[in-house]
Amino acid sequence: MAAVARLLEEIAVYCRDVGIAESTFGRRALNDGKFVARLRRGKAVTTATMEGVRTYMARRETTKAKARKAPTRRMRATVKSAAKKETSEQEFRFYDNRQKYLMFVHTCSEKWVVADRVGMELSHIQVTPPALRLFDAGMGDGTVLTGTMRHMHRRHPTVPFYIVGKEISLEDVRLTLEKMPDRFFEHPATVLVITNLYYTEAPSLKPRSLAAAASLNWQEVSLEGSTAHDFEQQIVDLQSLLTDGWQVRASAKTGNPLYVRPSVLVLYREDHRLLLDQVIPRPGQAQGAYDLVVASQPYRARMPLDFKVERVLAPLALSLAPGGRMLTVHSHGHDPGLEVIRRVWPDEDPFRHDRHQILGGLKDILSRQQRDLTFKAYADKRALFRYEMHTLPSEIGNNIGTSTLFAAWNAANYVAQIEDSRLEEVMSDHRYLDATRDVLHERGGLWFNDESFVVSRRRA
Repeated sequence: MAAVARLLEEIAVYCRDVGIAESTFGRRALNDGKFVARLRRGKAVTTATMEGVRTYMARRETTKAKARKAPTRRMRATVKSAAKKETSEQEFRFYDNRQKYLMFVHTCSEKWVVADRVGMELSHIQVTPPALRLFDAGMGDGTVLTGTMRHMHRRHPTVPFYIVGKEISLEDVRLTLEKMPDRFFEHPATVLVITNLYYTEAPSLKPRSLAAAASLNWQEVSLEGSTAHDFEQQIVDLQSLLTDGWQVRASAKTGNPLYVRPSVLVLYREDHRLLLDQVIPRPGQAQGAYDLVVASQPYRARMPLDFKVERVLAPLALSLAPGGRMLTVHSHGHDPGLEVIRRVWPDEDPFRHDRHQILGGLKDILSRQQRDLTFKAYADKRALFRYEMHTLPSEIGNNIGTSTLFAAWNAANYVAQIEDSRLEEVMSDHRYLDATRDVLHERGGLWFNDESFVVSRRRA
């Protein structure tokens, strides 16, 4: 307890010195915005975590010591360049904006609609032993995955499930696991794997580098009991394990979060271990062949086409089993949400590549070596779908409430992925709310368009 008290005092001094909130400190140091709050409530902390926190704080002291040296012309130029880079790295990313993300998730129906769209793909899948195999390329808060698992159970109530979810955000891993006790209760023959590996590594659960493979944090948890309450209690007890396994660092090139240690968490019910013996993955032996790959908003809309194709979608397409299908969903625009944005920034064009361009890029790099892959853009009637912001029937009237306007504005700039620095410029007055109110009145509400496409592998 004394060690924890000293650590809390050190963190408090650091936060005062730097001028940041304790939640911000937790996110930056451990990818965990609630770390300090849990410490104050008496939660246990491992020695390794304490060392990691002190190492993070020590880095700033080293930086301050270097800064005290008299700067040369070259040093001043380097500092100026670094400051410019730091500014660009602080621009909007899904990972950094928890409040924006959670408000969007809880005020818009996208996750529900995407889960239903995924459910449509299940009718095209022919299940083969030993399990129905699903890869979720970015779980988020687990809403899409949970809805998909319900669709899977409805179609295949007795078939074992092997589900791998990729997620680097510790908060999203927690939110996903909170939803899983009921899934393990309804469908006991489930093996759930959560990993922070990269897109090129996650399907096979194998880090690419020897150093990462040697430090792989592989945790297997068999859940005892037979009720959702039993499973919930055991999942809650995994918090310290998750905090250690899901630490991140910022990429020196892009500023994007990278894992500190590659981690894999395997969950299943102990009373179904024998049935699932051929499904439970083992280190170095996991098969990266999936019946269904779900890639919902797997990349930032403004990223270059080559990045979307080569770094994200191509590795996922290669992980398809014979007869497997990869469904990709991303924002399309041409909706009231984009109208709100263009009332403020008339020339804004966030959605750079449509499904035809992306599929064309995939064909260029995959079709020669992977002749059994089929690329399906479909007609707009099937490929495009919309989701809405939740509002009460009486909310969109002559006097729209401030909370509704803020929720609509948040959803519009979140979907369009507007950088925080640009938002600060326009939010100094009420013009952005006026633009939002005008669109809501003209359209009678707020909705957004997504588009989807499918890559499938022929059956053997």
